[in-house]
Amino acid sequence: MQAQQYTGGVAISAIWEAKAGEADAVAEILARLGEAARTEPGVKLFLVHRSVANPEHFLFYELFEDEAAFAAHQQTAHFKSLVIEQGLPKLTKRERVQYSVL
Repeated sequence: MQAQQYTGGVAISAIWEAKAGEADAVAEILARLGEAARTEPGVKLFLVHRSVANPEHFLFYELFEDEAAFAAHQQTAHFKSLVIEQGLPKLTKRERVQYSVL
């Protein structure tokens, strides 16, 4: 199987750390977010991972065609509901780093 090559665009890596007792709820939120995000125009890739060693830690990687697609993603109803309203209150830590794809 040949790996898909991605060029250009905007990449985001994000780390979330769930509050004690909230990890399973955060996992469900991120699964729903990933499912919805992958249907958006301009989203090339949206992968969510949960740490094997520490189930309260999550890493996700997002790849958008361009800045406009990333901005549009943040304005979707599912982003506002799942990230802002439901997800963030369940976290002790949220980090996001934006990259350009070489």
